Amino acid sequence: MQVNASNFKAYDIRGVVGKTIDEAFAEHLGRAFGSEALKAGETAVVVGRDGRVSGPSLVKALIKGLASTGLDVVDLGAVTTPMVYYVAATRGKYGCRSGIQVTGSHNPKDYNGFKMVLAGKAIYGDEIQRLRERIEAEDYTKAKVVNRGRTAAMNIVPEYGKRIKRDCKLARPMKIVVDSGNGIPGASAPGILRMLGCEVTELYSEVDGDFPNHHPDPSKPENLADLIRTVRETDAELGLAFDGDGDRLGVVTKDGQIIYPDRQLMLFAADILTRKPGGTIIFDVKCTQRLAPLIRKAGGVPLMWKTGHSLVKAKLRETKAPIAGEMSGHIFFSERWYGFDDATYTAARLLEILSRSKDPSKVLNKLPTSFSTPELNVACAEGEPKQIVQTLLDTAKFPGAKEIITIDGLRAEYKDGFGLIRSSNTTPVLVMRFEGHTQAALDRIQADFMAALRVVKPDAQIAAAAH
Repeated sequence: MQVNASNFKAYDIRGVVGKTIDEAFAEHLGRAFGSEALKAGETAVVVGRDGRVSGPSLVKALIKGLASTGLDVVDLGAVTTPMVYYVAATRGKYGCRSGIQVTGSHNPKDYNGFKMVLAGKAIYGDEIQRLRERIEAEDYTKAKVVNRGRTAAMNIVPEYGKRIKRDCKLARPMKIVVDSGNGIPGASAPGILRMLGCEVTELYSEVDGDFPNHHPDPSKPENLADLIRTVRETDAELGLAFDGDGDRLGVVTKDGQIIYPDRQLMLFAADILTRKPGGTIIFDVKCTQRLAPLIRKAGGVPLMWKTGHSLVKAKLRETKAPIAGEMSGHIFFSERWYGFDDATYTAARLLEILSRSKDPSKVLNKLPTSFSTPELNVACAEGEPKQIVQTLLDTAKFPGAKEIITIDGLRAEYKDGFGLIRSSNTTPVLVMRFEGHTQAALDRIQADFMAALRVVKPDAQIAAAAH
């Protein structure tokens, strides 16, 4: 089987449908994943898909491949990615700790892909490359008994909704606007939030893989424009936006401020540390400098870690931290939940905290903030980003910095901000982000970094990160 190596990303598998991904690819992936699952002692696997047009045919082929190995398959149908994670986290006694979600995540509508959990762990890096090697060699386990792999449908939404309702209690009813961007969360999230006692105004809940209104990526301010306008024009207290497959949450206040994930994490950390004093709070290298002091003040231990949802999940398991979060929007609760990223559950936890206040927007706007850039990219040749970062680590001088952090690229900490440059794990770009306590500090730090970068790469051109 010939495959396009570019499909196999650091944390998942993704490509353009009809060009690098098709039904034949999905079936072979099913055989490869099924073989790895059997090797890990699994007997069943759960499968779901988001609302993309190509989803049903890819799932059908994927299930055929999985069943051919002798694994039983639980088919959830059209669900959020976290619902697949939920089944894999709660069905261990039935031999089903593995799952695959067919999803294009935040990519354009002609993309699709596969997010995978194997024997209870999100797979990444070498494990994903091992699937590629199996496919190329067609090294598959075959069922010893004909038709051994059974397939059964399951409607997990009612159980999942009840589990969230049982866990999250609002102090009072709240009025909110929910924008699902025509992604798969529209089929379930508004209903679950109503179960918690919310009055919900819905935007774009109809699942439509053509995304006719705006792209379902709440990390982009332009995708939140309709939500901000609706919150302002109605008596709603807050706006929530979901991404295409339901694992990332956008939050906007009554006055139109966007509360980015690193500030959301401040609120969650302060709340959790009242119950888990001394707990470790994990965040990635792209997060604000304001986060660690807040964690310390609340009695916690801040732990900065590498970017990448699979890497953060692994660190969460290793440290037994109650929560972890990424600037990209993946937030992982292990206190009261299962340690996977889940925007519906994150929304419920947010509303639980904010329902204790008469003015939720005031609570959110009071969270510490700075002047910062969005994620910035510098396009490079294949293999070039890692070399550039290493050269900067070896040679660059940042005389005003009080500390250089090297866990994932180069992050220079100043008394009044930070600068970051790292190699993307998924595309051949340098990722940069800058923050200053004042606009002048931000400008200075960014200028210092760009000067250092242009010594190594004179043709470096910055662009806002594309999703």
